Amino acid sequence: MTLSITKWLALIGLAFFITACSEDQVQLAPMVVIEGATMGTYYRVKVVTDKITDQVAFQAEIDKRLELVNDQMSTYRPNSELSLFNQAEHSHTVSADTIEVVQKGIELAQLTQGALDITVGPLVNLWGFGPDAKPTHSPSAEQIAKRKAITGIQHLSVSGLTLQKAIPELYVDLSSIAKGFGVDKIAEYIESLGEQHYLVDIGGELRMKGSNDKHLPWRIAVEKPVTNERAIQEIVLPGDNAVATSGDYRNYFEEDGERFSHMINPITGMPIKHKLVSVTVIDKSSMVSDGLATAIMVMGPELGYDFAVKQGLPVFMITKTETGFSEQYTQQFAPYLLQEAK
Repeated sequence: MTLSITKWLALIGLAFFITACSEDQVQLAPMVVIEGATMGTYYRVKVVTDKITDQVAFQAEIDKRLELVNDQMSTYRPNSELSLFNQAEHSHTVSADTIEVVQKGIELAQLTQGALDITVGPLVNLWGFGPDAKPTHSPSAEQIAKRKAITGIQHLSVSGLTLQKAIPELYVDLSSIAKGFGVDKIAEYIESLGEQHYLVDIGGELRMKGSNDKHLPWRIAVEKPVTNERAIQEIVLPGDNAVATSGDYRNYFEEDGERFSHMINPITGMPIKHKLVSVTVIDKSSMVSDGLATAIMVMGPELGYDFAVKQGLPVFMITKTETGFSEQYTQQFAPYLLQEAK
């Protein structure tokens, strides 16, 4: 049920884990917890309620919605809507959901000036981070140029419910935003039931509302970007929002002493080489926070921070230094930080 491993391998267990509350004497509220697998990773849903009495039926409704997203947008399913478009020479008619996600991908590509590009899949595959092969060596400049020639958001357009491509080789991969879309769909379903206190987590992409079973706002721990331990960098109280983190410190390969990240810059066709290792973004939409985290990660510490400030985005960034790590965040992110965690 995988959409793409490009970003998700780096996000499995990366982004957040729910922190425990120190107030052990608080009277707990009833909470329904559902767990499963989807899109090449886990999902976890928590709803603070006493109204959901049939958990089997509740999970079946969640699974049905997640399966639909896979049937629409998975590049691993040859008969998904997106796969059929990728196989088509010119166009293919798809669902309104797929159109919504593609249109958001085009919008984010324009907003980020190409740092997020849902057509970058051929370059990702060339570097060995796609579904076809594991990374073993870097490609030649000629190979990169050939793949760049068949990528680019300018070759993709939408007309009604029809996706159109200007070149037959164009390949669309929605993994940078489709998982967030799945989170949003589950959150919307929960709210349609009248529930106002929940947390949805798909592979580290989260959206939450209300309070937890201890009657306190949901607390989210941003993980320290190290590979040999699980440690907390900061604790965040996102409120009624979605949160996404993108990082490059768990998925890479090395060749002749040089480290190649799985994060491919669509503009250069090369893996990123800057020192930014983790980006966290808060937004009302999980799909948007998902895409923006990827784009800012590609931009790097200076351009990414300037972009976040210009757009007024709540963004938290961790950069590797000679002595460890430094953190930087926009003024819009500051209210979400738990000060006692410092």
